[in-house]
Amino acid sequence: MEYTFTINELPIVVENLLSVVSNKILLFYGEMGVGKTTLIKEIAKQLGIKDTISSPTFSIVNEYLLDTEKLYHFDFYRINTEEEALDIGIEEYFYSGHWILVEWPQKIKNLLPLESTIIKLTKNQNGSRTLTFKPVK
Repeated sequence: MEYTFTINELPIVVENLLSVVSNKILLFYGEMGVGKTTLIKEIAKQLGIKDTISSPTFSIVNEYLLDTEKLYHFDFYRINTEEEALDIGIEEYFYSGHWILVEWPQKIKNLLPLESTIIKLTKNQNGSRTLTFKPVK
């Protein structure tokens, strides 16, 4: 599926996205500054997180509590090898059953779970964004 939207339409896009995703592992692809973290903030808000969401660029992962589960937000921009992701126990996170939102998943492409949703975000010349998504499996 594909959505082209402005920042004001982001809540509607996220509501639609969350109504059709078939799993809780969302992989976010897009250039630096395209709005991946902004999109993730809206997803977290709609899932019920009241904390301030920030990019885990230096910590690699941020954990947020929902009523009955957790959301893990990963940013792999600064890692250099897949071994670094293994060192933080990425496989345990992936198979925890909780929400997993991953920025820069291409940095750990050989570790990604088979069941996930690819979300690609691009910036258009007029300032809008285009979001495409599809389940991996």
